[in-house]
Amino acid sequence: MSAPFQLTPQATGDLDSIWWFIAEESREAAQRVETEILATCRRLAAHPRIGSKRRDITMLPVRFWTVTKFPNYVIVYRPETVPLTVVAILHGKRDLKEVLEQRS
Repeated sequence: MSAPFQLTPQATGDLDSIWWFIAEESREAAQRVETEILATCRRLAAHPRIGSKRRDITMLPVRFWTVTKFPNYVIVYRPETVPLTVVAILHGKRDLKEVLEQRS
């Protein structure tokens, strides 16, 4: 049984944007990336403390995890919530600090 997690509306929007961006070139690739991101969210829910705190980015009680198979993407989540709450799914080249400041 997989551990529960939930995506905030912003994280859902992030995932949709990622899917559509990749799907412009390949729907199959978009599906692979989305599937791996969601699988990673399930792993994070089962082991919420494995991510890194990034005080250089935010003082919010969140952790960061790079998607192993697709390292361009970073999952930002709240490890103390049940179910685990994913607050952002972002391309690593984005200004994570700015995005999180806008969302808090």
